[in-house]
Amino acid sequence: MTTPDRISDDNQTCDTLIRHVFLIDGSGGDPVVADVAIADGRIVAIGALETWQAAQVINAPGKVLSPGFIDVHTHDDTNVIRMPEMFPKLSQGVTTVVVGNCGISASPVTLKGDPPDPMNLLGQAGAFSYPTFASYVDAIAAAKPSVNVAALVGHTALRSNHMDRLDRAATDAEIMGMRDQLTEALEHGALGLSTGLAYGNAINAPTEEVLALAEPLAQYGAMYATHLRSEFADILDAMDEAFHIGKHARVPVVISHLKCAGVENWGRSGEVLAALELAEKHQHVGCDCYPYTASSSTLDLKQVTDTYDIQVTWSEPHPEQGGKLLADIAAGWQVDMTEAARRLMPAGAVYHCMSDDDVNRILRHPATVIGSDGLPNDPLPHPRLWGAFPRVLGYYSREQQLFSLAAAVRKMTGLSAQRFGLDDRGLVKVGYWADLVLFDAATIRDAATYTDPMQPAHGIDAVWVNGVLSYRGEGKKATGERAGRFLARKRIQAEETAA
Repeated sequence: MTTPDRISDDNQTCDTLIRHVFLIDGSGGDPVVADVAIADGRIVAIGALETWQAAQVINAPGKVLSPGFIDVHTHDDTNVIRMPEMFPKLSQGVTTVVVGNCGISASPVTLKGDPPDPMNLLGQAGAFSYPTFASYVDAIAAAKPSVNVAALVGHTALRSNHMDRLDRAATDAEIMGMRDQLTEALEHGALGLSTGLAYGNAINAPTEEVLALAEPLAQYGAMYATHLRSEFADILDAMDEAFHIGKHARVPVVISHLKCAGVENWGRSGEVLAALELAEKHQHVGCDCYPYTASSSTLDLKQVTDTYDIQVTWSEPHPEQGGKLLADIAAGWQVDMTEAARRLMPAGAVYHCMSDDDVNRILRHPATVIGSDGLPNDPLPHPRLWGAFPRVLGYYSREQQLFSLAAAVRKMTGLSAQRFGLDDRGLVKVGYWADLVLFDAATIRDAATYTDPMQPAHGIDAVWVNGVLSYRGEGKKATGERAGRFLARKRIQAEETAA
């Protein structure tokens, strides 16, 4: 490791000075020994700042300072307002969350009753009180969450606003209504459109419906993120559909939580990534991935199988069954697993449906960024909610040596900010916002497990959001200072994002 050139720093002052760290700046470059100065929420100097003075000085020799982690795939839409302390994310070094994934978003939403599946993952009906995207942005500002928030608009949410039932294709008039709401959101800084075409309330939307809905995106330099129509046997066809939508709309495509789901699909990650690489030659595409071999969502009859374990995490009619394996519940009731699932619904589940080799190959790919896909309203959440980012650094980088520490950080910071259009974020760079995490590379690891998931990670020493110290590793406590804000996507010309 080397020390960067000394900056002229005679008698300079700042708000916070972090000294003698191993700086990993989010670009993928090697660590350097440096000091970092923060003033007015931004990074103002990097280098050997011996004569600088600060109200707050942190000496951290041997520790790593990196950009705050950007969780590009979350379902924190209502929680950033209802639970603005956002401790599961803050405690693992996350400073920005991207909400509105998988076709479900808190806004713009006007419910006609209970939220349709899987929008119920975001909360009960009372949590949906943002009929326009502008009202959601205002609510974030009022709540002052501890992390920054950027937002996609969900296709299923738009369908629910305009359609009397969701088991059919939208009419031209309904699509125009959806487009108007999407455009309003884009005008107020939404990142783009997300779909969850595998879910029952979106699977009957034909490709043509999404093509038409996506057409306004390019004008705003927006993006298209998709939970594919299939992550099982038909995954290549589903990827082709996603790439077709991106080409038609002339916008970048992000495949959400890319995986090879189902035992019969194990081993196919090579051909899946080959398809991604082929598309990369002609358009802007990428993917996110979470660092686990189990998924989590609502309990879905189409995914009921005895080829891997399915753990029920919650059930409205049978809450006492939460935490048990579906196979054990079925045996106790003396019914088959499909009938047991039917009795439990609506419910949530963790599906142990992936292989280590496939997850490793996808995580390692240079097009992959990290998203937790955590479900904060689940009473027994998948451990990714609390542990995804430290797991990448501890288990996959340090222990498995899947990639270098600098490469791991880039997948969670610089590349993520670039992919999602987050200006002045994702790098430790002069002029950028001071979203920072200080951690111990030798001890950082996830503590959350499937049976005890609500555990803060080890090895996180401090987290700053917009220059404000928001979390201290000593005692694993938030400081109570909440400095997060809404992050709007920069509006750019369509040709800058066209393939």
